[in-house]
Amino acid sequence: MDGFQISRDSPALYLTMVAKDRLPVFRTDAIKGVTCEALNEARNSGQFWIFAYVIMPDHLHLITSQPRTVAEVLRYVKGLTARRVIDYLKERDFMTSLAKLRHPEWKRRHSHSLWQQEKNVFSIFSEGVFMQKVNYIHMNPMRAGLVNQARDYRWSSIRQWSHSAWDNEPLMVDIDQIKWRHPGVALV
Repeated sequence: MDGFQISRDSPALYLTMVAKDRLPVFRTDAIKGVTCEALNEARNSGQFWIFAYVIMPDHLHLITSQPRTVAEVLRYVKGLTARRVIDYLKERDFMTSLAKLRHPEWKRRHSHSLWQQEKNVFSIFSEGVFMQKVNYIHMNPMRAGLVNQARDYRWSSIRQWSHSAWDNEPLMVDIDQIKWRHPGVALV
């Protein structure tokens, strides 16, 4: 991949994924860590970039590139995160949590769902809208009352965007792959 320029021909994707029944699945740091690892695995397997993210207790927001169809990007992101989180719960015998994610067995023989079924995807064609979504993502933990300052929320890409990344960031993002038409728009 040679870099990414936001345009009509190469939109970024703004994804919102909500946990089944809005359950606070991502309440613990351990589950958020598993989710970050799964997102990184999805990025590598699906060959797309992740530009911004936040993991909230019952949902997550993500901005990615779209080298494939929206359905393929969602399949990698939703599929790998669901598989890794559900496996984590099974390995640790979190039966109460698993019971809440249970549903009648489907075609592929899986009996648990992490995500609600709706597709909440928004294509971004301009740098201005891209930065609006980045800022929205990063302010989400403050709006929810989880932290007083957005940069204090560990499970977000805000520190990377403000050039103050921690040594142990849970998920590195691909900001350096963006080819800005208007470099001043990228200020956070």
